[in-house]
Amino acid sequence: MNTEDKYNDGLNGINRRLDEVLRLLKAKNRLNGKTILDNQDICQMFNLSTRSLQRYRNSGELPFIRIAGKPFYIESEVRTFLETKKQNKPPDEDNNPSEE
Repeated sequence: MNTEDKYNDGLNGINRRLDEVLRLLKAKNRLNGKTILDNQDICQMFNLSTRSLQRYRNSGELPFIRIAGKPFYIESEVRTFLETKKQNKPPDEDNNPSEE
């Protein structure tokens, strides 16, 4: 085997490893084909405190699952929760003309 063949074999090995790493990274936050989010993801995405997030969990408003004792949220269920919160939000007083 000449130097060029060794070089190409080395590059092919690196490419295979990179492909495996990318596959694992993509699968990291998936469960049964669904995207899952953890507490940190939710808190950062929606600017929530961990206590507010816990309140939503405890009240049953935000469905979650536990994996090894850690709560995770299915992305589609989080979207449904947010839509429900938007629909139930009281009208903004600044946008309503005051009666005189």
